[in-house]
Amino acid sequence: MELTTELATKWFELYVQSIQEHKDQLNELDTAIGDGDHGTNMLRGVEQVQTVLQQQATANLSDLLKQVAFALISKVGGASGPLYGTALLDMSKYVQEHDSQLSNLIASGAAGIKRRGQSQVGDKTMLDVWQPVADDLANNQFNSSNLDQHLQATADLEAKKGRASYLGERSVGHLDPGAKSSELLFDCLLQVLNK
Repeated sequence: MELTTELATKWFELYVQSIQEHKDQLNELDTAIGDGDHGTNMLRGVEQVQTVLQQQATANLSDLLKQVAFALISKVGGASGPLYGTALLDMSKYVQEHDSQLSNLIASGAAGIKRRGQSQVGDKTMLDVWQPVADDLANNQFNSSNLDQHLQATADLEAKKGRASYLGERSVGHLDPGAKSSELLFDCLLQVLNK
């Protein structure tokens, strides 16, 4: 499955709406194991993304991914901005150098998060959604029930990275906020692909 500029534009437009709707929920999740501002930060980021989408006249996917990446890096505080930004920049570079195969793109994004965050699957981070989604796409198993399972699985993990890692075992039983905002991202992708 190829990711086109048109599909990507619709995907990011939906994501803007999704973050607007889930801002409070993301803040609540982050209050339990972080600073309590993940939703507010992501909202700032997607509002900048919205501006980019409204202004963007780019005809190619690589430029679109790059512009969305810079919008998030410039506006989202904490670790999330650089992590989302790195994922999208790596995807942009992948398109230029290889192809726009969706499973390959998400895998390159996941690799970027792993490198930038120096994290592994199981550390209770957004990577715990990105990597399984990349695998699901590669195996034609990308669907909402698998996506929900990947998110829910983060509740049982002990955080090894980020602010939540200071809580140690007390982080168990809580969903990771970055994993939730990533689940929202991929839920929007599913909606676009299923139209």
